[in-house]
Amino acid sequence: MTISPRIVLFTRYPTPGRAKTRLIPALGAAGAAALHRRLTERALAAIRATGLPHEVRSTGAPAAAVRRWLGDVAVVPQGRGHLGARMRRAVGQGPAILVGADIPELSADLLRAAAKALAAHPAVIGPAADGGYWLIGLRAPVPGLFAPMAWGGPDVFAATMARFVRAGVAPARLPVLADLDRPEDLARWPGL
Repeated sequence: MTISPRIVLFTRYPTPGRAKTRLIPALGAAGAAALHRRLTERALAAIRATGLPHEVRSTGAPAAAVRRWLGDVAVVPQGRGHLGARMRRAVGQGPAILVGADIPELSADLLRAAAKALAAHPAVIGPAADGGYWLIGLRAPVPGLFAPMAWGGPDVFAATMARFVRAGVAPARLPVLADLDRPEDLARWPGL
């Protein structure tokens, strides 16, 4: 019997000046926060459309404020530590699929494809155009996978793949998608 993976959305409460800070020079603090709010809501709608179990891992506000914003959804604080430590906690014993809120092309079909891949492979990863990844899923924890590194840098995907190789894990790969992090990324999605 296959257990459905839990989809975990990582996000931040959209407080102006604290959300999407790299976009503030182009959009202002309120505009960057509004865009982050919209991206998170779009991502959660795609996740809900899969019918798979899911939760939101949030930071920047108490869980009650996040639930008032996003509605009826399980909300868990991300907690302390570097991104890898927070991701490791979110995976737990698995299976889990972790995804961020800054992927405009995220869809229920892509998330279902990730879940299907995870049923056939020990892991699944979606490379990002900037050298990171937009999704990672694990059937069970992989020791050392989320050890500290330069999170957000251009070598995150390559470093993660090297860690998979060292652990003897061959992940399925999803299509490359672009995230929306920097002012130059805005031109790609004028409708947002």
